[in-house]
Amino acid sequence: MDLKGLVDKAKAALKGNPSLIDKGGDAIDKATKGKYSSHVDKAQDAVKKAVGAQDAPQQNPAPGNPAPPKPEAPKPEAPKPEAPKPEAPKDNPPQ
Repeated sequence: MDLKGLVDKAKAALKGNPSLIDKGGDAIDKATKGKYSSHVDKAQDAVKKAVGAQDAPQQNPAPGNPAPPKPEAPKPEAPKPEAPKPEAPKDNPPQ
């Protein structure tokens, strides 16, 4: 098998089971005690995008690696209270 065939096989495996990407990143985080976790997260996202697994749903997550929770919809902001209206000075009655 040539290099391109090997790369294509790896991409297909990762696209079919993106939890392997997460497992690899978790192993690196554990080995580095989380020192490079932000870099590892970026690398995981890049790999998922490269293999086309970015938006692929996890059909059968591995035991111990549940599917990530869906993000909640943003909550609407509460209306802001109106500023009080200035009162007319009491020592100068209107004429």
